[in-house]
Amino acid sequence: MRKVRKKSPVPVYGIAGVCLLYCLIFPLYRLWHFIILIAIMAAVYVILSKLFPGTVETVEEPKPKPEPVKTGNPEHDALLRQGEQAVKEMGKIMQSVKDPNVRSKIMRIIELTDKIFKEIVEDPDDYKAVKRFANYFLPTTLKLLYTYDRMAAIDIRGENIDATKGNILNALDATITAFEKQYDALFANQALDIETDITVFEAMLKKEGLK
Repeated sequence: MRKVRKKSPVPVYGIAGVCLLYCLIFPLYRLWHFIILIAIMAAVYVILSKLFPGTVETVEEPKPKPEPVKTGNPEHDALLRQGEQAVKEMGKIMQSVKDPNVRSKIMRIIELTDKIFKEIVEDPDDYKAVKRFANYFLPTTLKLLYTYDRMAAIDIRGENIDATKGNILNALDATITAFEKQYDALFANQALDIETDITVFEAMLKKEGLK
């Protein structure tokens, strides 16, 4: 946040008025006539600037654009960019949807999609699973959202329109469940590694007589 002072237009209007009146009343034939006018205008500007200093507004500093997440692997980075684009498109659709219930569903899908794609940063072994998610599940999800957005924008009630919108809403609930399971499945390798570490650790404690 920073403070910005906005100057009042009154001093400018003031010197414009003074100049007009002076020209109507006094002659402007010689150099010293102009010098007097300029001096009067300067004095009026200073006085009005003191009387009308303007306003001070607090404006929000523009947030720096976040750097894109990178892994150093070209294939993984390309998949991350695909995920970022999908999240961006979903965000646009969510902004145009008026129904708060539908907006909350789309928001949840956006959150899960972002987490699924970014999981390859934490665990590169999840690349194939995330790639499969991007190729099979994501396109259908985007199609459903685009279709709902288009039909919601139509100011006409109809049997086919209402039925399609209802089917899409039901599909979004199923999508959220599927995405949650997909995200949970990405932790299978980590869960197995932790379980192995715990088994080895407990064996060490038992061997040392500490368990």
